[in-house]
Amino acid sequence: MRNIIAILISLFTFGLSAQQMETYTYAIKRNDTLKLDVFTPENIKKTDTLPVLLWMHGGGFSGSHRAYQDDKKLVQYVAKEQNYIGVSIDYRLLRQNTETGFGCDCTKDEKLETFKQAVIDYLDAAKYLVEHADKLQIDTTKIVAGGSSAGAEGILNAVYMREYFVDNTKDYNDVSFAGIFSCAGALVDASYITEDNAVPSVLFHGTEDQLVPFDNAPHHYCESTKDGYIILDGSNIITQKLSELETSFYFNIVKGAQHEIATIPFSDLDKVFNFFKQTVINNEVIQTKIIKTKL
Repeated sequence: MRNIIAILISLFTFGLSAQQMETYTYAIKRNDTLKLDVFTPENIKKTDTLPVLLWMHGGGFSGSHRAYQDDKKLVQYVAKEQNYIGVSIDYRLLRQNTETGFGCDCTKDEKLETFKQAVIDYLDAAKYLVEHADKLQIDTTKIVAGGSSAGAEGILNAVYMREYFVDNTKDYNDVSFAGIFSCAGALVDASYITEDNAVPSVLFHGTEDQLVPFDNAPHHYCESTKDGYIILDGSNIITQKLSELETSFYFNIVKGAQHEIATIPFSDLDKVFNFFKQTVINNEVIQTKIIKTKL
């Protein structure tokens, strides 16, 4: 009887660990030890190299973490259901425990510096994956940059404004991105999106987002007299630019919705990754705009 119980416990434990997960340190910056969790499909072959979702969590650059329930669930999903390598990262939360947070009392210069350091952390994580691609079985030509809210701001600026935020761009010459998955994100200036860096992009956004603008508008809708007044280009402007460049996009608009659209859209993930299959894997050009109304 004891042997039977031991066997059952062993099988149950194996089932829990069948989806492989490893944690790596990709950088140490002063007091911050930055880690990433790598989820690998259980049926991966030694000769496989797989596409990657490199995910950056939200939290206003002041909270949350790489293993937050929804973020972990997403990278587990891509490894289990989409045959991707799923990676969720830490990054420096520079607005944590600050008096001004990341709202209208946080100065424009502080906001730009926060974006800059988030871009650098994200690129450092991507560089780590590229440098360890053989071990991790990663196809470095198919890295999809993904993020929610602050994380979406980080990845959009990393993909489209690398030259603006990074002084030593040569350090990242081997880092390239094949796609974008943004939930309620924006970037500083959409004019930096060019024919050379435009990639198939999935964007979810609510038209009444009160924190990250849907269109071209102030971050947090701060008044022009506030220290934190800075204009950002939201998903609608990004999509217009991609349309001009004849680059693929999947734009999911929710009329009347606010920042809750930063939540990972689990019910739409099959459609999202089918879009990436068509555009990133098969090189098709598809431009889709879906308009819903908040219930």
